[in-house]
Amino acid sequence: MSETRKIDVIIPTYHPDEKLEKCLRMLKRQTVQPQKILLINTEEEFFHSKVFSTLKQGEIIHITKPEFDHGGTRNQAAAMCDGEIMILLTQDAIPADEHLIENLIKPFEDEEVCAAYGRQMADKKDNPVEAYTRIFNYPKESRIKSKEDLPKLGIKTFFCSNVCAAYRKSEYNALGGFPLHTIFNEDMIFASHLIEAGKKIAYAADAKVWHWHNYTAKDQLKRNFDLAVSQVDAGGLFTQVKSESEGIRLVKMTLRHFIKKGQFYYIPKIITQNGAKYIGYRLGKNYKKLPKKWILKISLNPWYWK
Repeated sequence: MSETRKIDVIIPTYHPDEKLEKCLRMLKRQTVQPQKILLINTEEEFFHSKVFSTLKQGEIIHITKPEFDHGGTRNQAAAMCDGEIMILLTQDAIPADEHLIENLIKPFEDEEVCAAYGRQMADKKDNPVEAYTRIFNYPKESRIKSKEDLPKLGIKTFFCSNVCAAYRKSEYNALGGFPLHTIFNEDMIFASHLIEAGKKIAYAADAKVWHWHNYTAKDQLKRNFDLAVSQVDAGGLFTQVKSESEGIRLVKMTLRHFIKKGQFYYIPKIITQNGAKYIGYRLGKNYKKLPKKWILKISLNPWYWK
C-alpha cells in the first residue's frame, strides 16, 4: 500500500556541510523512494553539494537570507510539491538506515493520522548526556496521539519535529500550512492545529535519524527563550497546557541515570544546561514585559524582532 503513495522530501539548507552529503546518500538508499527531493537553500554562494547533482529526482531553489522564514520557506517548498505525503528533514538529520521513509509513512494507513515524526538519536561517544535525554522525547516505543491524550500528555500531545516529520498534504493544505513569521517551532504550532481539529499525530520510533547538537548553556538559554516566545505568540492550546513539569521530570531522570552509573562528573553540566533552559523559558514566557534591548541579546533569532 505505502509503495504506491507519491512522496516528496523537502530539506531547507543553509551553509550545508558533510552531514547533508550523508543525508542525501542515505536517501538514495531508501527502500521507498520519493518522487522528488526538493532543497530550498538560503544563499546560493554557500551551496556546494556534489551529491545533490546525482539525485535523479532532485530539485533545488535558492533564496536570500532576508527571504527565509521558518514556516513560510517550508510553505514555499510545499507549494512546489504534489505528493500525497510531504516529508520534512533538516540538513543535519542523517537517516539511520534504508527504512526511514518506509517506516515514517506507515502510520498514514490510518486515515486520521495527519502527521508523523521520527526518532532522533545522538552518539553516546560524542555527547552522552544528549544521547540519554533524547530517550525522553524519543523513546523506543511508537504511539498515536490525539486530543484525548491532552489531560495525560499535556504539551507532548502535539510534540512534533521538522527535523524528521511527515504530513498528509491534503490536511496540511486544509489548515493553511505552517504559520508565517514564526521565530521558531512552526512544527509544533501546526501540530497543535491538527490536534485541535481532531486529527492524530504519530510517533514512529522505527523511523530513525542521527541528529544532535553540542549546545552551550548560553545556546540553551537563547533557544528556550525563543521556544517560549513561539508558544506565547501561537496561543491556542499552548495557553491551556504546561510544559515546565516535563522539563523537571527530565532533569530528575537524567540525574538519577548518571548518578546510578557513577558518572558524577556530568552532574554540573546537567544542572547548568537545564538551569539555563529554565531561565530562558521563563524569560520567553514573559518577553512582553522585557525591554527590547534585552530581548535582542537573549533571542537566538534577533532578525525576528526587526
